[in-house]
Amino acid sequence: MTNKAVDILLVEDDRRLADLTAEYFQQNGLTVAIESRGDNALAHFARVKPRVVLLDLMLPGVDGLTICRELRESFDGPILIFTARDSDIDQVIGLEAGADDYVTKPVDPMVLLARTRALLRRVEHAGSPAAQSGDIVLGVLRISPSAQDVHLDGNHVQLTTHEFELLLLLAKHAGTVLSRDDIFHYLRGIDYDGTDRSIDGRVSKLRKKLGDSATEPTRIKTVWGKGYLLVPDAWDE
Repeated sequence: MTNKAVDILLVEDDRRLADLTAEYFQQNGLTVAIESRGDNALAHFARVKPRVVLLDLMLPGVDGLTICRELRESFDGPILIFTARDSDIDQVIGLEAGADDYVTKPVDPMVLLARTRALLRRVEHAGSPAAQSGDIVLGVLRISPSAQDVHLDGNHVQLTTHEFELLLLLAKHAGTVLSRDDIFHYLRGIDYDGTDRSIDGRVSKLRKKLGDSATEPTRIKTVWGKGYLLVPDAWDE
């Protein structure tokens, strides 16, 4: 067992999956420690001091939700839960236990890497002046929630209140697909009725104001059949 700090602690009892995931992450420049048992996870965490924890729910010894809750007592870094269970209630319970993100298996390694990098960027920005002021910075995009202000490559972007609220929501969940139902719940506190296209129109206006392509967007993507995704890496210029 290493005592060296790592980028990621991967808590997963499927050894083949864990090894393949770790290998892929390491090929992309991230350091990974693997723990296969839930009842050893906290001790392993204390040894390697990871920046991000990737946590399966179904583990021998202690389940992932219990580990997540106990980690949250002292760890303020990102926790991503991934599991074969894909019900809405499992996702809600995971997020309420303190997780920052939630993905269901099987998950494409590229998607898991992108989600993990998005969480790592939160850690990197946490100590910056922008983060301490409450600003969200993604490459050349800077969002100031307190001032309801947006700058792109140093230039002020004029947004309506509704456009700003949507952009802020997407940025807070950068790297994660938000469905229309998710967006309606977050912004309006109601269920999506299946016919309201106001969110689509708002996204279209955001793309135009933020220099994104209307036909082949790279910054705010439409994931067909699922929702919208603000791509964290697309703002690096």
